[in-house]
Amino acid sequence: MEKQPPQKPVKTAAQSREARLKEALKANMQKRKAQARARKATDKE
Repeated sequence: MEKQPPQKPVKTAAQSREARLKEALKANMQKRKAQARARKATDKE
């Protein structure tokens, strides 16, 4: 008996789109927060 690696569940197009959009939103929010911190740091000087 050979053990097969667990198969990944097949994602539908909608699910893969949702995951892609979620990752893009997360990256965008991190970028915006970094920009806001940079602006705040320069305002204090």
